[in-house]
Amino acid sequence: MTNLSTVSVFILQGFSSIPELQLLSTAIFLLIYLAAVLGNVSIMSAVILDARLHMPMYFFLKHLSLVDLCSTSTTLPRAFVATVVGSKEISLSACACQLFTFICLGSVECFLITSMAFDRSLAIYRPLTYGAVMNPQACVCLVVVAWVSGLFFSAFHTANTFSLPFCGPNVIQHFFCDIPPLMNIACANAKAHEAAGFAVSGCIIMTCLALTVLSYIRIVATVAQIPSAAGRQKAFSTCSSHLAMVLLFYGTGGSAYMQPTAHYYPLQGRMAAVFYSIITPTLNPVIYSLRNKDMKSALRKLYLRMTSWNLASSHGRDQKSTYSLFPPESC
Repeated sequence: MTNLSTVSVFILQGFSSIPELQLLSTAIFLLIYLAAVLGNVSIMSAVILDARLHMPMYFFLKHLSLVDLCSTSTTLPRAFVATVVGSKEISLSACACQLFTFICLGSVECFLITSMAFDRSLAIYRPLTYGAVMNPQACVCLVVVAWVSGLFFSAFHTANTFSLPFCGPNVIQHFFCDIPPLMNIACANAKAHEAAGFAVSGCIIMTCLALTVLSYIRIVATVAQIPSAAGRQKAFSTCSSHLAMVLLFYGTGGSAYMQPTAHYYPLQGRMAAVFYSIITPTLNPVIYSLRNKDMKSALRKLYLRMTSWNLASSHGRDQKSTYSLFPPESC
C-alpha cells in the first residue's frame, strides 16, 4: 500500500538500475568529469592570460566554460560519493538546491549561447560598428542579464516542482534531482504544474532559439554575398564552433524538457541527461579548441608555461635538497 506521508528524504537510483554496472559507470563518468574540468579550466585560463583573446567572443566563452564547469560539479560529485559510500539518500532541501542550481546554470548557458550568436552576427554583418556596439560595458550587461534571468527562471521551476506533494515510494530514478523524474514520482496530478512549466520554458527557450536562428540567417545571407571563396570560408570558420555547440545544446536539452511527464521513461531520461548534463559541457571546450587557431595557440602557450613552471619548481626543489645535504662552508 502506498505511503501517503510526506517525505523529507529522496533516494537517487544512480547511473544505472543494475548494481553490477554502478561502479563501472561511475569510473567512466569520473574520467569524463575530469576531462570536463581540465578542458573548461584550460579555456578560462587561456582567455584570462592571453591578451589576444580579450575579445567579446572569448569573454562569453570564458563565462560559458565557467557555467559548464559548475554544471557538471553540481550533479556528478554527489553521484560519485553516493555510489562509493553507498548512501543514496538526499534530503528534500538538498534536492531542491541541486535542482535550482542546475536549472539556473542551464538557463544561463541558453542566454549566453544567444549572446554569442548575436556577437558573431554583428561581427560579420556590421564589422565597422562592431567595436562600438560590443564594448566591454555591453558584454558585461549581457552576462549580468543572463545570470539574473537564469536565477528567476530557476526560482520559478524549483517552486513549481516542489510545490507538488511527494510521498512514498520516494525513489528518484535518476542520478540527480531533475524536473521530469521528480514530477514523475509526485503523488498528485502534475498536469497543471507541467503546463505552467512548459509555458514558461517554451517562451524562454523558443525566444532564445528564434534569436539564435535569426542571427545565423543574417550570417548566412551576409557570407553568401562575399565574392571570394576564401573570404566565405574564413567568415564561416569564425562561427562554425558556435553553431556546433548550438545544435548540441538544443538537440539534447530540448528533447528532455519539452516532452510530457506521461511519456517519461527512466532509462531514456537518464540517457538524455548524460548528454545534456555531462557530454555537452565536456565537448564544448573540445569544439572551440579544434576549430579555433587563436584558442589552440593560447592553449599551447598555457601548457608550455605550466610545463616550464613545473620544471622550474622541480629544479628549485632539487637545488634546495642539494643545499640541505651539502651546506655551504662558512667564511
